[in-house]
Amino acid sequence: MLKNSFCFIPGIRACRESALWDAGILGWSDFLRHKPTGLSPERYESCRAQITRSKRELQRRNARFFHDRLPGCEHWRLFTEFRSETAFLDIETTGLNPGWDEITTIALYDGKTVKTYVNGENLADFRTEIRRFKQIVTYNGKCFDVPFLRAELKFPMDHAHLDLRYILHSLGYKGGLKGCERALGVSRKGLEEVNGYMAVLLWREYQRGNGKALETLLAYNIADAMNLEILMVKAYNEKVARTPFGEKLRLELPKTPKIPYRPNIEVIRKLSAWMPAS
Repeated sequence: MLKNSFCFIPGIRACRESALWDAGILGWSDFLRHKPTGLSPERYESCRAQITRSKRELQRRNARFFHDRLPGCEHWRLFTEFRSETAFLDIETTGLNPGWDEITTIALYDGKTVKTYVNGENLADFRTEIRRFKQIVTYNGKCFDVPFLRAELKFPMDHAHLDLRYILHSLGYKGGLKGCERALGVSRKGLEEVNGYMAVLLWREYQRGNGKALETLLAYNIADAMNLEILMVKAYNEKVARTPFGEKLRLELPKTPKIPYRPNIEVIRKLSAWMPAS
């Protein structure tokens, strides 16, 4: 979708972009081959220079170049161009305050394999791994995950960032990550009773020596990260369906691998008794 986009060019808004599509200017190559009507020679040359530069930046795999120029509501257009360099990312913490509370676990999924990082074991290794990626996908990561990672790991986290909280909200899906999953038919077997509050309890239980609690926490963390890919694809398909490219650019739903950790039902039942009444 990125190569069909013009709204990152200064002065071209959604209405002008739609007019270009209606006129048969469906992508960058069309724009460079055929001067659109309604643009002055000076305006055309300015846009032409922007597209020429954009082609160079895409060859350089500079996702941030486009992220910083696209309107925030259009960041979803980056997804497919940088999908092979995308990390689906989720963290668990001891609380809500970066710099005060701590990250307990991190799950990083690249669409094929998942890696986990645990406080007190290998959390710092995340800094090396995340450098491989051009783009991250989170849910509410702009307000939660990224501030925590910056505060605790002293790492800039300056990737192109697709935050599904805002992408899904623009499509009418609300209720947090779990609410969006339910609305879009995404399940997490064996983890239905686990939420962010229980994730804190699971970490405390692990610190008391219960290894099954850590396995359950990692299973929950990984499910969050893996489900982000499914949600991103579903959101992308809904977004692209609103353009002239809906059928051509529609994506197949991904198949996710088996989660390498199993939630422990006994631990979940035990901690459920400590949960506040909803």
